Amino acid sequence: MKPYRIISLLLVCSVALISACTKDTKRTSTPKDRAQLFDYIIEKTKARDALSPFKMEMMNYDPIEEMMKYRKEMINADSDMALFSVLMKISNARRDRHLSVSPVEGGLIVDTINQQAPVIFIVDYTTEDKYFFFLGDYAKNIEEFTNGVLPELGDKLIAVNGDSISIYFEKMRPYFRYSSIKGLWKSFAQDLNARNFNYPSTLGNESIAYTLEKRDGEVYTISLPYLSPDSIEWLDTYKSHGENRYTGFDLLLDRKTFDVYTSSLHKNILLIDWYGFQENLVEDMNFLMDYASENNMLDYNIIWDGTRSRGGSKGAYAIQRLFPKPFKTTFGNLKISDVTPLFIAQKEEDYKNQQMFDDGVSETEDNGTWLMDWLRADVTEAINNGNEYTNNVPFKLAHLPKDSDGVIQPADKHFRQKAVCLFGPFGGSHLDQFAAIVVDNNLAYTIGMSAGGFSNTWEWEETLVFPVSGKPVARFMWDIGHTIRPNGEILEGNPAIVDKYIPEGRDNYLQYYDILLEEAINYLHK
Repeated sequence: MKPYRIISLLLVCSVALISACTKDTKRTSTPKDRAQLFDYIIEKTKARDALSPFKMEMMNYDPIEEMMKYRKEMINADSDMALFSVLMKISNARRDRHLSVSPVEGGLIVDTINQQAPVIFIVDYTTEDKYFFFLGDYAKNIEEFTNGVLPELGDKLIAVNGDSISIYFEKMRPYFRYSSIKGLWKSFAQDLNARNFNYPSTLGNESIAYTLEKRDGEVYTISLPYLSPDSIEWLDTYKSHGENRYTGFDLLLDRKTFDVYTSSLHKNILLIDWYGFQENLVEDMNFLMDYASENNMLDYNIIWDGTRSRGGSKGAYAIQRLFPKPFKTTFGNLKISDVTPLFIAQKEEDYKNQQMFDDGVSETEDNGTWLMDWLRADVTEAINNGNEYTNNVPFKLAHLPKDSDGVIQPADKHFRQKAVCLFGPFGGSHLDQFAAIVVDNNLAYTIGMSAGGFSNTWEWEETLVFPVSGKPVARFMWDIGHTIRPNGEILEGNPAIVDKYIPEGRDNYLQYYDILLEEAINYLHK
């Protein structure tokens, strides 16, 4: 063979080899690798996920069937964002608010941009099966971006970027995490102005167009830029926290877990605006009880507002002090799978280092001995016996040991009169547990709308890696245990129903808390 032909052949082989290596070392790997990774996710979801039959029946879906719809899209996803995008859709197909996909070091690279359009949308829940979005607030300088057009609060959203709202809703729905339909609508409304990697179609745009309809039927479109959230100064017509939210009430105590209000118009009522079940809960509850005791307030009625609360832990600790009756707490279990021994080992390490924490809140009142006793005995036995689930025990063994009936007595120092709780679909998780305990034990009169409908015992999170190349991809989560309501039902997708359903809508949203308060005060005065 002539020298130049040998050189040409070597060049061709080198190019082919480099090309093959490049394909194998891409962050998205090869179609074969992506196919095997998809099959791994499905296999582990079947094995690990503690699915909620109630939720599946209510929403009429099968999680595995929904996930399988994205197999071809995942195999064809040959860019970082395309693959990350389909992983989110695969995860969200399970319809579990707790489960997310997140970037990992060395894995897929996603755009970290986080911006907002200067408008806020709210859901009108007034008519079942006919929810819609309406304009609830906007930036004070909105006319700078709309060529002088001033939107009106309450205007109905009918299209986004030229798509009718029904089409846009279905197009974006796969990117949302939710466990209930009301929760989905709430999350969708909150992020209708968002631009970030959770909603890939927004990343290529510098602006977003909203088509709105006035009450008289006039239709108009405004195109708005995406801005840094910190740069937007809102009209702030739609209060989330603060004195303006509670007409006739004045701030008494300002704590990290909650604010407390009293009213000169309504004697012997404490209104508690609850922020979440976070690390200061025990300290703040103890402070409140000492304050109430010292100021002769333990016989005050309670209005507890959890409509803007988030989750956490230690709800039972608060319930022991807020209400005068014994109550049965939530229970929980674990689904037995390949990760159960790893989970036990993880908790053993936490126990050894005395780090029995969840979201910064100490999970247990006994430093974890009740939990470890259950894991070492009952859970290990369930593994050895090949059980599908463990036995049900008081939730995370946080307040009671495994053999307890789950009934918790009020604390020595507690409020002794009537109580009203306000709920809504903004939050969930431990808030959903709090609501279930209150409703199932008839501890208080409940008003508003159900909480978000999502709660489990624990999640398992791991870094996905390609089966062939071994390269990291992203973090993926599984729900590995059920929360059991005091009434014996699985809580996931099954929020407690309030006594007095008052939906929020465009005709009442500016007075919504006045309406809830009036209903609460009328009940307390009966």
